[in-house]
Amino acid sequence: MSRRDDKNLWEYGAHAPGPPMSGHVLVGVDGSDQARRALDNAADEARVRLAPLEILHAWPWAGHGVGAVRSGAHDQHASIATARDVLDNAAGHVRERAPELDIVLTLSPQPAAAELVRRGDRAALTVLGSRGAGRSAEVLRTSVTLRVAAGCGSPLLVVRGERLSGEPEHGRVLVGVADDVDAGAALFAFEEARRRGGEVWALHVSAAPGPAGGLRVSPGERKILADSEAAVPRMTMAAARGKFPDVGVRVDTVWTGGAAALVEASRTADLAVITARHRHGRGLGPHTGSFTHALLHRAHCPVALVPVG
Repeated sequence: MSRRDDKNLWEYGAHAPGPPMSGHVLVGVDGSDQARRALDNAADEARVRLAPLEILHAWPWAGHGVGAVRSGAHDQHASIATARDVLDNAAGHVRERAPELDIVLTLSPQPAAAELVRRGDRAALTVLGSRGAGRSAEVLRTSVTLRVAAGCGSPLLVVRGERLSGEPEHGRVLVGVADDVDAGAALFAFEEARRRGGEVWALHVSAAPGPAGGLRVSPGERKILADSEAAVPRMTMAAARGKFPDVGVRVDTVWTGGAAALVEASRTADLAVITARHRHGRGLGPHTGSFTHALLHRAHCPVALVPVG
């Protein structure tokens, strides 16, 4: 095989070596059942948005670039052929489900998380499954998901929970609200609720001591504290409520155990939305906040992470 043919193996996707697309839905696949669920969700999202769908398989899924896989031409070509099959099978599945979609297939030799973050920067939405097939693959998938969550520059949808596509929905989008930084997540939640014909359930996670305990305060001071905390979700969601006045809203405040409360609330939600709070700036280390970590591992429904800005 010539060097040119060898190079073309890595340029399987028309957009793989070049700059990312823009305004599309990006989904990462690895051939697992969870990736198939993510693919179904991504196809639905692309269809609603009237946007192209880019299906990405980074080979190896959590590898270390081209240099790590050049141990032998025969093994390399066989593995690339397998990677192509993953993409072709994914494309065939989508074409049966949504034949009207424009599909771009991208095969990349770069590490999966880095490539998903890079190509997701200009996407309207990036979609990932939450686990792989088997114990070792589950750890691998979780690592990729956490790394993308820690570095995403555009909304990321992580498909979790046991609900299958086509099953009845709860009619509720859950959003975690702590302060005004969560305004973007609130807007995303309202947009999703409007699209789904449901309501927004805003769970305000307070950083202040609960009105029934914590600090020794008078009844009057306790009321002031409670009123002040109640104003936080109203102010944070003001822009979203103004833009979507027809979307119903329920607001509850959690004074302690915010992460556990969000996980429990996700049992009766179709989607949980939180802000992607990168603790040490945008990077590919596992630097996600406690709420993000809890929901990505334990939520009972899909989770959307919305970056600040």
